[in-house]
Amino acid sequence: MDSLEIQPLQKPLDAAVQVPGSKSYTNRALLVAALAEGESVLSGALFSDDTDYMAQSLRKLGIAVEEDRAAARFVVVGHGGEIPVEKAELYIGNSGTTSRSIISCVALGNGLFTIDGDEPMRQSRPIADLLGALQRLGVDARSRHGNGCLPVDVRAAGFKGGSTELDAGKSSQFLTSLMLTGPCTDAGLVIGMAGDFKTQYIDITMAVMRAFGAEVSHDNYRRFRIPGGQCYKGRDYAVEPDASNASYFFAAAALTGGRVRVNDINADSAQGDIRFVDVLERMGCTVNRAADGIEVIGPEKLTGIDIDMKEISDTSLTLAALAPFAAGPVRIRNIEHSRWQETDRVAAMATELRRLGVTVEEHRDGISVEPSVPRPAAVDTYEDHRVAMSFALVGLKVPGISINDPGCVSKTFPTYFEVWDQLRG
Repeated sequence: MDSLEIQPLQKPLDAAVQVPGSKSYTNRALLVAALAEGESVLSGALFSDDTDYMAQSLRKLGIAVEEDRAAARFVVVGHGGEIPVEKAELYIGNSGTTSRSIISCVALGNGLFTIDGDEPMRQSRPIADLLGALQRLGVDARSRHGNGCLPVDVRAAGFKGGSTELDAGKSSQFLTSLMLTGPCTDAGLVIGMAGDFKTQYIDITMAVMRAFGAEVSHDNYRRFRIPGGQCYKGRDYAVEPDASNASYFFAAAALTGGRVRVNDINADSAQGDIRFVDVLERMGCTVNRAADGIEVIGPEKLTGIDIDMKEISDTSLTLAALAPFAAGPVRIRNIEHSRWQETDRVAAMATELRRLGVTVEEHRDGISVEPSVPRPAAVDTYEDHRVAMSFALVGLKVPGISINDPGCVSKTFPTYFEVWDQLRG
């Protein structure tokens, strides 16, 4: 549908929620399982646009990937670090995790591999820093149109490994791409990091690599060492729920003064976005953390906050949706890198909050939001799932809020709006 009007909740939430598996874990596990020796079974996996593109790409590379959506399970038969085919054209939609990881992966093969995607991947989602790091390792990987974006052509002749430098300031996915492939190279990889980057997703990358039997070490995230000649081992692997998607339900408890428990996720998760509950705690929420779930209880009124969200920037949009309802100003800092994600998320926050009549100031690295009374409006989503899911929260409190292009949530949470319908009863 073109637009979906969000129905306000008639009373504070009191619910337990099961969110789907993590996209970050699912896509990493799919690729590692494809590079492993033997069969892997991924349970609790996410089925979404992004994981569909990864699975389809692996199949085109000659990897057997079976799926059981009803059981949330993938079965992957790996090829021990080899790419079975000598030519493939891979289409990855708007999936950054797929495109970036696959580019390094196909370098292990021998032949010509093309990676292409939707228009945002061709115009505004840069990949030049990853290509430069690969070229310094002797990999012939080039942006076809010279703009540092897709399509990318990789003329693979085996990936020997070696030492390289990488700037992952625009996306930590560049580093993840190299790391996931590193164990399958002959000489291994030593990756020196230039500049600052988000480390939370690198923790996830290392957790998946180690779970499948690979060694990886680092010097305070400034230099990574991955021995070569390793081989991932196929295994049964349980994917944990997605902490970024859990943030919307925690936020709903905060917004309504209600109670929400997200099952099967805990505060020790390598997913940095689980720390969004710490943000809510600072704003006056009560947070109960257990080994098998986290519960958030909202206050009578949220307090304002000034916060650096670099390490949990995917949840900055969630906070932006809550910000107008706080008793004091909310300042979101240090998320300039999110301008190069599915859309310019800093500009999207500011534009859509203004559309709702909210007083907001846009900064280079974030936004400042004043307490406001949002008015009815149709929110544009820029083909960005997180814009859609975050601003839908406003509609739980304010009548007349519509979300344009609600189907964009299929990127990571296809049943998002169905879950809300169930919670309304």
